[in-house]
Amino acid sequence: MTPVILTPVIPFEAYQTPTEYVASPEPDEPVSSNQFKCDGRTHCSQMTFCEEATFFINNCPGTKMDGNHDGIPCERQWCK
Repeated sequence: MTPVILTPVIPFEAYQTPTEYVASPEPDEPVSSNQFKCDGRTHCSQMTFCEEATFFINNCPGTKMDGNHDGIPCERQWCK
């Protein structure tokens, strides 16, 4: 008889790392860099506007938001 190997089922949520996001400012508020912090986000899909993405590429390691290396992040999504 072949032994049965049981593999535990892990919920999808367990694979996700909790991330703390900084609240977006109101549209009429000026945006300053002190509203952002490096929190592990690296992709444009994790940003909410251009100023946030710009802060991340200028201040946080390992970002992947400036594919053509021209200093302008997320050109397709936020910084048009």
